[in-house]
Amino acid sequence: MAKIPKGRRVGQAAVNALRTLLEEHDHIVQEISGQNDFGEDFYVTFTDDGDVTSDTIKVQVKGGDSWRRGNGYVVPVDRHRDTWSEGNIPVYCVVYDPNSKTLYWANATQQLRRFGPLNAPHFIGISPNAVLDDTTMDSFVAQARRYVGRYRGRQAVLTHLEEMSGTEFDPADHVLHFVNGDDDDLIFWKRPGDAVATLLLSTQEWEPAWVTLESLMRSEIPMPEPSTRLGIPDADLLTAEDLGLNRTEIMWVAACFASTRQADEGPEGELVECEGCPSCTGEELEEHASIEADVIHAYVLDRILARIDAEPDLVQRSIRAMREETDLEPNIVAELGSLETEPRVVRQVHKLNRATAETVNDIEPEAYRLAILYLIQCIYVGGPSLPLDEQVRIVWRIPEPTPSPSQAR
Repeated sequence: MAKIPKGRRVGQAAVNALRTLLEEHDHIVQEISGQNDFGEDFYVTFTDDGDVTSDTIKVQVKGGDSWRRGNGYVVPVDRHRDTWSEGNIPVYCVVYDPNSKTLYWANATQQLRRFGPLNAPHFIGISPNAVLDDTTMDSFVAQARRYVGRYRGRQAVLTHLEEMSGTEFDPADHVLHFVNGDDDDLIFWKRPGDAVATLLLSTQEWEPAWVTLESLMRSEIPMPEPSTRLGIPDADLLTAEDLGLNRTEIMWVAACFASTRQADEGPEGELVECEGCPSCTGEELEEHASIEADVIHAYVLDRILARIDAEPDLVQRSIRAMREETDLEPNIVAELGSLETEPRVVRQVHKLNRATAETVNDIEPEAYRLAILYLIQCIYVGGPSLPLDEQVRIVWRIPEPTPSPSQAR
């Protein structure tokens, strides 16, 4: 007597579980014919308070134990790399674990585009934190709709410039684009309220260059006392000569400074509140500034290594604490999926407690990033007038031990 293969039963259970969950939340699910394996099982159109939206994704569903790995789940990319990364509808991968009867998700299109065509992964990584259920449905839908919206209106322009330059812009940032007579691209990028802007030039391989309106007009930067402007030493501000800008390009950058200053001041000449920093309060707004990224990175790394040295089991405890969190930001969940799929990256994180001054530089940036996601909930950046240990406040996933009375004395 013919029997139904177990794999088919599990696969159908996965499809049924996802369809049921989505339809219980009033989203529209259209199944794609399974006669040919095109790498997608569903079209999902999201609704908003009962109204049908124009936001649609495609979903590849997998079910069974075979997709589980030590650090989560994976879905093979196979021959779907181009359609998943280059299609005009983003593709999400969902895995159904039959043992826990739980669904897990990842944005396959986002992962493939992050790695690029030359380093494209063979698997889409899915974090154990990426649970899809009744409690996480709203955050999942919000993330998916934001991602779909990347290709509409002004955000479509920003997305194109991000992909071209390898940079991520905040929607509140000032981002302007210019193409010169030689078809070279220039991008002007400045956060609201900042005096320092970043120039990204295709002729400079998109390396960030810091400029102010004053530095742009000078052929040399004087070396005064060690003052800083938004955390960036004056000596690191570049001139038009440094960047090889011609007169037309200089005038364009100057116009960018003028137009963004007007936008910041608003109709009453008041400074627009910076939306990019969660620690920015009314009292701090006037002195708020960005600390140089390298300074923050070095300080946070030193703090991480110091804590791991004092608490060798910190990484394992932090991972366990993270797995129990149900309200992680969807973009963090998505990033975990891609990082946790790389065994070498995970190994390097677990080796941080044995890192020395000689070996720490050999640890890949991806491992540092994963360590930060595991160990730290958020980092607050305050005003530059404060000492560094007060400018940067770290909120650890596992709170720092309270010193005993004898240690405090």
